Amino acid sequence: MRLRRSLVVYLLLVCTLALGARGTGVSVRGVVVDSSGRPLRGATILLQAAGQTVAKAISGADGTFTIPDVLPGPYILRVLREGYDVAEVRVSIQPVAPAPLRFALSASTQAKSPAFSVAEPPDAMRMAAPTPAAPPEFNTAAYAHVDENGFRRATDAPLSTFSIDVDTASYANVRRFLNDHTMPPADAVRVEELINYFHFAYPDSIEHAPFGITTEIARCPWNEKHTLALVGLQAHRLPDAKVPPRNLVFLLDVSGSMQPWNRLPLVKSAMRMLVQTLRSEDRVAIVVYAGASGLALPSTPGSQRERIENAIERLEAGGSTNGAAGIRLAYDTAQQHFIRGGINRVILATDGDFNVGVTSEGELVRLIEERRQSGVFLSVLGVGDDNLKDSTMEQLADKGNGNYSYLDTIGEARRVLIAEAGATLVTVAKDVKIQIEFNPAVVGGYRLVGYEDRLLRSEDFNDDRKDAGEMGAGHSVTALYEIVPPGEPIETGSVDPLKYQQPPRATDGGTTGEIMTVKVRYKDPSADTSRLISAAVRNESSPLTPNLGFAASVAEFGMLLRESPFKGDSSWDEAERLARTYRGEDPDGYRAEFARLVDLASGLSHQQR
Repeated sequence: MRLRRSLVVYLLLVCTLALGARGTGVSVRGVVVDSSGRPLRGATILLQAAGQTVAKAISGADGTFTIPDVLPGPYILRVLREGYDVAEVRVSIQPVAPAPLRFALSASTQAKSPAFSVAEPPDAMRMAAPTPAAPPEFNTAAYAHVDENGFRRATDAPLSTFSIDVDTASYANVRRFLNDHTMPPADAVRVEELINYFHFAYPDSIEHAPFGITTEIARCPWNEKHTLALVGLQAHRLPDAKVPPRNLVFLLDVSGSMQPWNRLPLVKSAMRMLVQTLRSEDRVAIVVYAGASGLALPSTPGSQRERIENAIERLEAGGSTNGAAGIRLAYDTAQQHFIRGGINRVILATDGDFNVGVTSEGELVRLIEERRQSGVFLSVLGVGDDNLKDSTMEQLADKGNGNYSYLDTIGEARRVLIAEAGATLVTVAKDVKIQIEFNPAVVGGYRLVGYEDRLLRSEDFNDDRKDAGEMGAGHSVTALYEIVPPGEPIETGSVDPLKYQQPPRATDGGTTGEIMTVKVRYKDPSADTSRLISAAVRNESSPLTPNLGFAASVAEFGMLLRESPFKGDSSWDEAERLARTYRGEDPDGYRAEFARLVDLASGLSHQQR
């Protein structure tokens, strides 16, 4: 592909350079169009300095893009889109708004424009036409296999038990794939994490419990013969003024794999934002690890912002990864400055590429399980793409009594560390388990949508030694069950009739008009003994509500991405219709963005046929 520096790439006063929120950088906003002036969606805009890509953006449906928080200095902007010639322009970013930019791309003169990856250096994209397809990039990203839940007969398995999951990493990672115009691998799609990325209108709490229970039942959108049941939990929300003192230790991977712009540089930008929210009663330390681990910043009061920012600025990537040594040092540092009644947390930021020291997932998990007993919890911020160790990071956060988030943009970093800091840092309940008992008089079978790696045995529900998920202040948890009424066929395997006992039968309690009973066990953050709350659910179906309608849309989206055998009559059009119809209140714009992702995935899926 030829690089055409001047070919119909021109500068017009369309894009503005506005001061960023922090006042230290500017937001580069622009538009990409084709030679006829029509907006081009999916163009990749690379901001480069000294030969390195420092930021990236993808143009939206209207061709616009934004690169936030760009520091003053000279840069090269490259614009790439499959089927078009690469555009390049040199810009000088100033602290004041200079002349803006507009990019018009000309269709490639190649007989066929080869596909490219934005992760490749620009020189690798100068290809003669036609040439054989290039070999795929070396990719070591790892995702745990997800074997989807199937249907179960209520008479054979009346109890469904699982640990809650409030991780959101899968949604942000899926968004990153789609914005890069690539369908995500099926195992990167965890449907419960897609659903739980969004907040729903559930009541805060009930008496003597840190969260409330909401249930809804309606016709299943992807199978009209089935019903869809929603079970929602909502932890009480915590005003910013009541957030307890924070003792945070950032454990940063500074190995060589963290050099690209969407890894350590992105983490540093996220940390700079967090620094602006620190109070004098908060403390922050920074532990780094590569070939060796060390204390880049001793535990420092939040009032010393300049000292913290200077430590962040000095961080550089290089070397191999000794994650275990860093984890030990981070926990030791957090324990030395433990705040009783406060937030004591290690925040691990990494692409998960552990390759020196303790490397097996089992050893790392045992190390985390041992250290969580101190009262210091672990959260994980995943970054990167081609070597993302998603399965390892999910396990570490789970066993560390924390949560796993993926940072695909600076906006997601702001959501996780600033906008939802209460939900991600302030634990209000730990080891939260849900057990549903279905009434076989009105339930022939059921299927839990998602939560495949959170399933528990029935007896685990009453076992306080069994680890489960944590809820933070403001967290919501949503689970969906697809329910098959009696008499309808159920897609399950068959077994021979029992020889020595009769199959179970419903008791008189099956005629109460209840479809199921929801039970929840949880522990207070510092307790070892669980508490139980429960709620009976009447067999009364209602029209879809904004809660269930939007959750169903996200579930359809996830099943379509996974090409699930249980997707029924799901379609991209129906998922988008449900998303737009039941969007409800959307102050942060996440639901509108979701509808855009559905449309984008629909287009990509049709291209692959």
